Amino acid sequence: MEVQNWVKIFQQSINQFHVKDDVNVVIENPYAKDTFEHLLFLKNWVDTVQWHLEDIIRSPEISAQEVLAIKRRIDASNQHRTDLVEFIDGWFYNKYNTVETIAGASFNTETPAWAIDRLSILELKIYHMQIEAERISATDAHRDTCQKKLDILLTQRADMCTAITQLIDDIASGKKYMKLYKQMKMYNDETLNPVLYNKK
Repeated sequence: MEVQNWVKIFQQSINQFHVKDDVNVVIENPYAKDTFEHLLFLKNWVDTVQWHLEDIIRSPEISAQEVLAIKRRIDASNQHRTDLVEFIDGWFYNKYNTVETIAGASFNTETPAWAIDRLSILELKIYHMQIEAERISATDAHRDTCQKKLDILLTQRADMCTAITQLIDDIASGKKYMKLYKQMKMYNDETLNPVLYNKK
């Protein structure tokens, strides 16, 4: 699998969002619904919208009511993000569950989809750090600091692409095996969150 192509899909999503730069803009996913590429584009779009919601909520100029509304939206976005990661892991599991593991096969603490989740967020960091490294209105010192951070992020991207490729190759060859664990988030479940079920 070409992980570098997944990075390009993330970049495509980020760039498409910033055409309007609006957290309420409707996604226009260019990939067919039954494709892996569709999932990757959607995953990054959710991350991108949430990134900007996290920026907005920190504005000192918005009202408490607006903060609450955005916080609720971020909570829903986090749940959507988790659901997507678990769905993508299901895709990998179904693809490789017939692979016979070799003797001494090991288990990886991080699944492919959660690694992809980190890669998606990393691409957002790269996009916005590059803006800061080139921002004319900033000081030379600010741009220099951000360029150094950007260099580290780019190295991290290369390393993550290599690591994800190795993980998937190892799963495909039987050197590693996958397990699926649901995140089992409790705060959104009114039967598990005591603040919610004690209100009844």
